Amino acid sequence: MPLKMSWIPKIHFEISERKILLRLFDLAAIFSMLAFLVIFFQFDYFKINSERWEWTLVLATYYSVFAVIFEMYDLQKAASFQTTLQNVILTVSVTVLFFILTPFLTPVLPENRLQIVYFYFAMVLGLLIWRYAYITLISAPRFNKRILIVGNSYDINLIAENLHIADPNYRVIGYINTDAIKKDALDRRLKAIEVSDLVDSISKFSVSEIVVASPSKGVGIDLYNQLMLLLGEGFPIREYTQVYEEITQRVPVQHVERDFYKYFPFSRSNKNRFYLTISRLFNIIFAIGVLIIAIFLLPLVLVGNMLGNRGPLLYFQDRVGQNGKLFTILKLRTMVKNAESNGAQWAQKSDRRITPFGKILRNTRVDEIPQCINILKGEMSLIGPRPERPVFVKELSQKIAFYDIRHVVKPGLTGWAQVRGRYVNSVDDTLEKLQYDLFYIKHRNLFLDLNILLKTISTVIYYRGQ
Repeated sequence: MPLKMSWIPKIHFEISERKILLRLFDLAAIFSMLAFLVIFFQFDYFKINSERWEWTLVLATYYSVFAVIFEMYDLQKAASFQTTLQNVILTVSVTVLFFILTPFLTPVLPENRLQIVYFYFAMVLGLLIWRYAYITLISAPRFNKRILIVGNSYDINLIAENLHIADPNYRVIGYINTDAIKKDALDRRLKAIEVSDLVDSISKFSVSEIVVASPSKGVGIDLYNQLMLLLGEGFPIREYTQVYEEITQRVPVQHVERDFYKYFPFSRSNKNRFYLTISRLFNIIFAIGVLIIAIFLLPLVLVGNMLGNRGPLLYFQDRVGQNGKLFTILKLRTMVKNAESNGAQWAQKSDRRITPFGKILRNTRVDEIPQCINILKGEMSLIGPRPERPVFVKELSQKIAFYDIRHVVKPGLTGWAQVRGRYVNSVDDTLEKLQYDLFYIKHRNLFLDLNILLKTISTVIYYRGQ
């Protein structure tokens, strides 16, 4: 007998939908404002028509690339108008600069230079109007996705916190506890739902999705029957590890049992000859290009090292590479001499061992440039998990399940964990870093590599290197 339900799911935009929405409407706002200039003012620098279609394509391409670099599609930042204002100005400024500096692809500069000013401010104004509407309407609480968690009380608080941090529009409003621990131990802001009240609660609290957190003991027969009836009525019910990975773009290894290999199908790109060949070719071109640029930076680095570091320019250190093989990594020295006289230790965010000049090298990632030699030797790749020291690998492998899996691919100069994660100075931070690394190994492809490369440029521009 079908279940009669009166619930009407609230409108909610998924993360992927919001990012697509931002991309499409950003371009629509830009070109609408430029078309407005052409129609109502004597603006003839940029026209949208079939004869000059390449101008539109070039402008859209430039904007799309720099919008990624300047974090226009970071949903947390997109929800703040102050941050959006800053990012819009930066993105449009660089986009317009590149547009006018490539006259073989774009219009010839007009005699009336004010037209460039109109061009610039039209783009800024169009974007700000649209982004203000986005913040006011789509990012508003009325579009929050309201979630009900089914799981063990031990995990519910952490699950709710992780989901909300990853996506502020993802609200856990209640839970069904599947173990015998008292509900007082849980966050009192979350509504405790009895199994018998599940259907009524969905309508009462406007629940739009149920997330089952894979409790180790399973769910009782009554709850199972309720979930099956809801599923049969088309109500969205999803498993937590899938939701977590989709929202956070990390693999939740702490919630996966020992059947990890069933859950974790490795990326086909790990054996894809085309991907590996293209990746290797790009690695070589990139490494050679960076080393050529480094020749011109070398005098500045030598002077800075002599005055700020007062010691050897380079240091060499053993790291664990692909399949656990050791190799010697090259880096510009950023710490005082004999920084580890008391043994190996984690680098802290405000580590006193880091010299003032070393901090500049780290924040700009210039200290990593010598690793291009490791890339040319085939010991590293441009994109991949950062290589760790053997002493830490041994320690972390004993404390963190599945840690050794990050060694199935070559270590990288930069990686998903570097552009998405926080500063690593503890085992807990390393767990988060591992989640990002495993997400990359599971999903890696040319588009993800390009995304990481663009976000790495953002890291350098915003001076957030580690």
